[in-house]
Amino acid sequence: MNGMSHAVGYACINLSLQASKITTNRGMVRKTFTQRGIAYASELALKNVQDLLTIVDWNLKNGIRLFRISSDLFPWASEYRIASLPDFPAIRATLEEIGRRPIRLTMHPGPFNKLAGEGSVLANTLVDLEYQSEIFDLMGLTPSHWNKINIHVGGTYGDKSATLTRFAQNFQLLSENLRARLTVENDDRQSLYTVADLVSVYERTGIPIVFDYFHHSLNPGHQTEEEAFLTAYNTWDVRPVFHYSDSRQQHEDPKARQEAHADWLYTVPNTYGKEVDIVYECKMKELALIKLKNS
Repeated sequence: MNGMSHAVGYACINLSLQASKITTNRGMVRKTFTQRGIAYASELALKNVQDLLTIVDWNLKNGIRLFRISSDLFPWASEYRIASLPDFPAIRATLEEIGRRPIRLTMHPGPFNKLAGEGSVLANTLVDLEYQSEIFDLMGLTPSHWNKINIHVGGTYGDKSATLTRFAQNFQLLSENLRARLTVENDDRQSLYTVADLVSVYERTGIPIVFDYFHHSLNPGHQTEEEAFLTAYNTWDVRPVFHYSDSRQQHEDPKARQEAHADWLYTVPNTYGKEVDIVYECKMKELALIKLKNS
């Protein structure tokens, strides 16, 4: 594990703590939200951020200095302003406490975010991405790619280059803080975007490219892993965060979908002599990291 990369982390769920009901994903269905409203959303959000603080402290105690926050901290976040929640003072105080911890926090909003979309798809994307950025603002974190908010370009709408152009144009609609945090990641499907495809977005907007090793293995385009790694690496203005996972199909279940991530870690990434932070996207979360550390 040592020397493999500067910091290692995992995404969203801590399985060790989940057994004690520590979770940041408390939510509700639309019907419950309609019935119980903002007050209940506020109550769940406060519990989520309090548990996030618990998870962050657990990570630091266990030598994990990188963590991807769940995008579901605030149930039905698009329906209200965070500052209007009844528990806002306690929520803000907890988020500020988290922001003071010596850990690198990132986010990866869901695939329904399509910055190259149009109409209501784009409108909803803007609302969701701004809400994620506001969480980092409330933590007191300086807007930069250190705390990345990472997305995919999304579909190609039948024309890759036109879609990439629209993505770059719509980037200008984002708040300054969000623009300073946004990153974009290569895809695992050959019909979508390689690292090389994303260079044009970087050239127009300065958005760094998050290199996902596993996605590259499924959709390399014309680049080797090292070429794609270095292409992405050179787009960053701070130490990059890249993503790594092993194939479930190759290591655990030959019948699994090609894109499925393995539960555990079987290999270590080659960082080609560069210092990068790595989020391991394995299903066994922190348990896989600890197992790798001890192996």
